[in-house]
Amino acid sequence: MDTHSSGGARAVWPQTVDEALAEQERIRALADLTSPGPAPGDVRLVAGVDVSYATEGTALVAAAVVLDAATLEPVEAAVAEGTVAFPYVPGLLAFRELPSVMAALEKLSHTPDLLVCDGYGVAHPRRAGLAVHLGVLTGLPCFGVAKTPFVFGHHDVGEERGAGASLTADDGEVVGRAVRTQPGVKPVFVSVGHAIGLDHACAHTLRLTHRYRLPETTRRADHLSRERLRAMTP
Repeated sequence: MDTHSSGGARAVWPQTVDEALAEQERIRALADLTSPGPAPGDVRLVAGVDVSYATEGTALVAAAVVLDAATLEPVEAAVAEGTVAFPYVPGLLAFRELPSVMAALEKLSHTPDLLVCDGYGVAHPRRAGLAVHLGVLTGLPCFGVAKTPFVFGHHDVGEERGAGASLTADDGEVVGRAVRTQPGVKPVFVSVGHAIGLDHACAHTLRLTHRYRLPETTRRADHLSRERLRAMTP
């Protein structure tokens, strides 16, 4: 998958916190937050990415998987081994994962119609989470599905599958949605990254969670990255 031929922006890997903050501002300004993006029926291939970290040392593995959007059967997968290249700084976690995730995506021969990541999009203090970066850098519609709500609150979510409640900032801005993907199971937290609207992102989330709480894209990428990391461990 050639991200630049797909319309992606050039990638910049900051070395300092100040450089990272400046890069977030650049990426945020390039994000398309107005397009409705593809509806579930318009997506043929959907990709997911995830990263696993070694419990000791700085090794990590990023995995990218491509699924048939209709059947959720695997089409292609790729991994990239790397090391943590940026310190742990809340709000800047994307920079720990981006180089390896982009390397894994570059190994794919299929270009997906949609990209889903385990993390945040605009549900981020500076509205520039991992999904914003990935969408802008790849040129693909991209959104994030996170396990926890980070710093934003929401009202109670109904117990039935598909129930939702807006994630809101202190000023009332809607930055995402808590979505119940399975009855009686904790909701997930959906936020857009680039070139897709929240309604479509939530519809895709439900399509990808027909059996489990988390999207099948995330589950498969997580399994693959963990499997490769275990194989690397002496």
